[in-house]
Formats: sequence, C-alpha cells, structure tokens
Amino acid sequence: MSSHRLGLALLSSVPACSARQKATPVLRLGKRYQHDLTIKQKDGRPILRSGPGGRHSFTGHVATVFGCTGFLGRYLVHKLAKKGTQVIIPYRDEDEKRHLKVMGDLGQIVPMEWDIRNDSQIEEAVRHSDVVYNLVGRDYETKNFKFHEVHIDGARRIASIAQLAGVSRLIHVSHLNADPDSPSAVLRCKAEGEEAVKNAFPSATIVRPGWMYGHEDRLLNTLAVYPFIFRINDQQTVIKPVHVLDVAEAMAIMLDAESTAGQTFSLPGPQEYTYEQLIALAESRTYTKLQGANLPKWAMSLMTRVWENVWWPTLSPDEITRRFLDDKDNAAGTLSWDYLGMTPDQLADLSIVYFRRYRSSAYHDIADIKGLEGYKLRQSGYHTIE
Repeated sequence: MSSHRLGLALLSSVPACSARQKATPVLRLGKRYQHDLTIKQKDGRPILRSGPGGRHSFTGHVATVFGCTGFLGRYLVHKLAKKGTQVIIPYRDEDEKRHLKVMGDLGQIVPMEWDIRNDSQIEEAVRHSDVVYNLVGRDYETKNFKFHEVHIDGARRIASIAQLAGVSRLIHVSHLNADPDSPSAVLRCKAEGEEAVKNAFPSATIVRPGWMYGHEDRLLNTLAVYPFIFRINDQQTVIKPVHVLDVAEAMAIMLDAESTAGQTFSLPGPQEYTYEQLIALAESRTYTKLQGANLPKWAMSLMTRVWENVWWPTLSPDEITRRFLDDKDNAAGTLSWDYLGMTPDQLADLSIVYFRRYRSSAYHDIADIKGLEGYKLRQSGYHTIE
C-alpha cells in the first residue's frame, strides 16, 4: 500500500469533527484499498492513477463537462479538478470560462470552443475522455435556441457522439419534475431528452436535481435582490431546494462508482418549503420586509409575454407555469442520496451565507439567530462506492 493510501486508511480511524451524521449507504462505503491501476468494467479501458492525491496528482480520468460555465458546472469542475481529474471545458464565450482555468493544476483544465450544433467540435471535445457530463440546459427560449434544440436534440447529439467515441460513462442532468405530460414545455423536453439519451447511450446515468441554490442561483437571489417581489399562486407552491455543492459532489462520486451506470438518481433537497416560507426566511435573514402583491396567473402570463422581448433573462411564460407546480416525490425505481452515502444540506443552516450580503450596513454583522449550531461542517469527500 502506498504512503498516500496508508494515510487515508489512518484517517478513517479518526473521529469526524462534523455535527452531521453520515447516512448508511445501501452499498459498502469506505476507502478502496486497490492498486493504482484499475480496469473499467464496460470497455476494459485502463485507468492509471499517479501522484500524492489532490490537485497535483492525476486520477487517470479525463472528463468532458458540457455546460461547465453554468451554475452547476463551475462547482462540478472544481470538484473534479481538485481530485486530480483532467477536465475538458467546452465553452462558447471566451470570457465565460476564464475562472475555471485556475481550478486545476497546470494543463489539467483544457478549454475547447464548441457549439451544440457542431458535431466535429463535440467529437473533438470527447475524443480523449472516459466520462462525459452533460449539464447543458435552458429554462427560457431565445431566438437562437428553443427548448427542444437544447434539451432533446442537443442531448441526443452529445450522447450519440459519446457512444461512437467509445466513452465509458455519460452522466446527464435532467430535472426532478421531468414529465412527458407536464404543462411546462421545459419539463416535457427534459423528459423527452432523458429518453433520447438512453436510446443513444443505454448505460447513461440520469441525474434529476431539484431547484438548486447557491451564490449565483436564481432562487434566493431573486427573493432578496429587490425590495419587492411578485407573489404567484398565493406563495403556496411547494419546492425542495437542494444545495448546488451537494449535487456537484454527488456527480463527482459517480465518476468512480460504476454501479451508478444506467441508473436514474432523484436528488431533491431534504426539506419542503412553500414560497411563503422562503420569503419569511429571506426577511428574517436580511431584516428587510419584502413588498409585493399577489397576482393571478393570467396577469403574470400577460406580463411575461412583454418581458420576453427584452434582451436579458426575465420571468418567462414557462416559468410562470412551473411556479404553479409542486416538486414531485422521488419517482419509483430511482435512487437517491442514501445510495451515494450522502446527507444533503439543510437550507436553513446555510441561508445566512447567501443572504447576508443583502443586509443593510446597520445589520450586516449581526449573528445568525441560530447561533453557531446553524453552521455545520460538510461531510468528508474521501469516501467512494463501488
């Protein structure tokens, strides 16, 4: 056993300093005392690890992350690169990918220009990869891209090219509420995109997260950035917000967990919230009373028909439809957090981190009402599953 793996073995006997109790997984969890050379079960591809571990090592994996410049993508690239994975980052805008370059060691972050309609660029991006992540998504339409072009045609194209290139793993991000019969065009296209991916790449892993929150989200930030909000559906729509870092960690774990191939994962947050409760949480953390009238669906739909003609993202007609849909329970036959040995974060424990910047200077340094117990250390990322 190398000194690095001996060190990990010794660490496993040290009690964790986290207040969080780890979930008991379905499969055996723990360190894998294996040789640095492993053989992929699907295609027999050798994976040779080298280095002491961490950013200055090489896991043997080469991962292509489509959608790397988005909200979830930046955190996934960081999770992969800090473990020593070489990451291919396809980009469309030169300025959108600059912050990703520093997430890995020299030569470990490889930017490549791409377009979702350009087969040759996709082929080049996956040519040396053994795993492909598809995080590409759009919850509003533009003159350049419609929902079906992104979620169905684009997903099928990436999956087909990855299969032809001999890629071992494909991990595709969908949505918790994906449903072919949904009144939302986005959720219908997400469901059809899942089927297109499975047909093109049968062993693909489907990930269905709930509405994600974090520093750059469109959930908590939209609640607190303005002193007024549009109250829709009497604020009674129920959602299950999930921490973006948890979703990124789950997808990073799937890289080495070959048992997740061909599976579908539902990854909702651990607690349900109505929008009324989220507004109350925002008001308690920011010490600001949020004003706004409750508007009927027809009025909001009419307003969004006008707003969608501006050149920056606003509330879209389809988002109004989704704001009347409760988050679903985990679909039958899907796996979840416990299979990965993870316990997702509670929004109430972390909300102060994301809301504090919206306080006025008079209240900025006031401690969180939950005290220190509101801040819980994240669980170790060293465990793996087979």
